[in-house]
Amino acid sequence: MSESLIDVAAPEGAAPRPDDEPDQRRRPGARSALRRGKGLAGVLLIGVVVALGLLAPLLAPYGPTEQIPGANLVGPSGAHWLGTDEVNRDVYSRTLYGIRTDLVVVFLAVPIGAVIGILVGLVSSWWTFTDVIAQRVFDLVLAFPTLILAIALTAFVGPGLRTVFFVIIAVELPVFGRLTRTSVRTVREMPYVEAAHVVGAGSWWQLRRHVLPNSWEPLLVQLAVSMSVAVFIEGAMSFLGLGVRPPHPSLGSLIRDGVRNMYDAPFFAVGPLALVVALVLGLLLVSQALAEARRS
Repeated sequence: MSESLIDVAAPEGAAPRPDDEPDQRRRPGARSALRRGKGLAGVLLIGVVVALGLLAPLLAPYGPTEQIPGANLVGPSGAHWLGTDEVNRDVYSRTLYGIRTDLVVVFLAVPIGAVIGILVGLVSSWWTFTDVIAQRVFDLVLAFPTLILAIALTAFVGPGLRTVFFVIIAVELPVFGRLTRTSVRTVREMPYVEAAHVVGAGSWWQLRRHVLPNSWEPLLVQLAVSMSVAVFIEGAMSFLGLGVRPPHPSLGSLIRDGVRNMYDAPFFAVGPLALVVALVLGLLLVSQALAEARRS
């Protein structure tokens, strides 16, 4: 028994024992889940959308704000694959550049909110005083619906991409904070963590060596889900005029323009809407694949 306890709290350089390191057996599951079935389909969908956004300068025949003389609400054609808008701009080009805005929101704002939430959740799960404060702050943020919070922030900082960032970070912070708190408290009750505590391992050593490696899987699933939610948040804010300011494009603002011109140009919103569906579907497929791998 004493030998087992000493091995659990051994320095990082010591050779891990299979029965003391369950995280080492689980890590390949998430990677393999993304190489087949739903996971692979999701990765491919996300990869296509990301590639279109990154290659926008090469694929777009016009600039995102370039006006084309005599091309007002022109229908889809060989020159304009998705037609033009009411101010003579190529919708296909604006859609490709609009992807970039959503990618920035998805792959920057969500991870920032996740990192802050995880750090707060770690601290609050280990020390009671900070837990009380953190949970009351989370309650306060969650008391506001997302759009109400967006309107309130817009009143202070004005509409724009910065406001979208703040809203997404504020929304995701309590989500990841509470999920981290729950996961860490569950792992803390495991025998190998209690054994490390008995032989004198410090709190940060326990967090780094045992708790974090065995708490990351639900956080990874939530990250994929939150990224899909962020696409909807950006779209809703831009649709209401709280997001990206004209003339800069985003998928949400392009859908808003398409709805406004629905009767004159019903084709307008097809491209942006299809990309939003592809991006959200890809993220949801990835999250489902990760969740199934975790359960198995």
